[in-house]
Amino acid sequence: MKTALLQTSLFSSDASADSVFTSVGSALRVLHRVNPVLSWTGWLNVALAVLAVAGLLLDHRLVTGAPAWLKPLKFSLSIIAFAWTLGWLLADLPQAAQRSVLYLSWGLAVSMLVEQAVIFVQAARGTTSHYNTGSALNGALFGLMGLFILVNTLMTVWALYLVWHHPLHGPAGYVWGVRLGLLVFLVGSVLGGMMIHNLQHTVGAPDGGPGLPGLGWSTRAGDLRIAHFLGMHALQALPLLGWLLSSWAPRWASQLTWTGAALYAALVAGTFALAMAGRPLWAAH
Repeated sequence: MKTALLQTSLFSSDASADSVFTSVGSALRVLHRVNPVLSWTGWLNVALAVLAVAGLLLDHRLVTGAPAWLKPLKFSLSIIAFAWTLGWLLADLPQAAQRSVLYLSWGLAVSMLVEQAVIFVQAARGTTSHYNTGSALNGALFGLMGLFILVNTLMTVWALYLVWHHPLHGPAGYVWGVRLGLLVFLVGSVLGGMMIHNLQHTVGAPDGGPGLPGLGWSTRAGDLRIAHFLGMHALQALPLLGWLLSSWAPRWASQLTWTGAALYAALVAGTFALAMAGRPLWAAH
């Protein structure tokens, strides 16, 4: 476990908030020792993010109204956050679960590598990666990506089982934050399946068109990416909430973490319902 590599427990009752992450660098070094597979997955996507930024600067083609290399950049940043966060959280499982963690880490790493390969190839070709069945090649690449998205989801289900089945190291608020965060994350992943089912992420209009700056979320119709985004980032938000509450209000941390998770889940559900009704989060005027 990661705590065994530190002089003091990161989540002991006498640890202050400032002592949890003494620096980003030390946290990443610990992560690399406890889960090198997901650590290297994150670093690989750091390199891919740099490549995507270079693409944005040098290649000005548009795909569905957005820069061709914007989606590769977004996915690289998203995978960095996912891989490093999950690697860090799963390190708090007991030693008996770490073999399973190793196997699912490899499953996640391979599935994300395949997905990124398709996204970058299609960006280089100047076309879409998701929902693209316009030719035999595009359909095959989308099908391949869909297969490994399924693998990714199954690995996440396995991770969810592990954190609910085994005791995690840490105070109760943090433990519930990890469990509920991974649960809401999985719901957000499943919501992504709605986009695959519809072969687009916009509801009530074709993909593309006006969107929120940087995010691209539609300002003229519903957009399923909003609920998907919020659900995915429950993996960071809820464990952090649980850890902070364990420091600020240890007596009520578990109850407050459950309350926060319920409100967060309601936000995901609300943005999903809004999208399915064909209404944008922020309408263009």
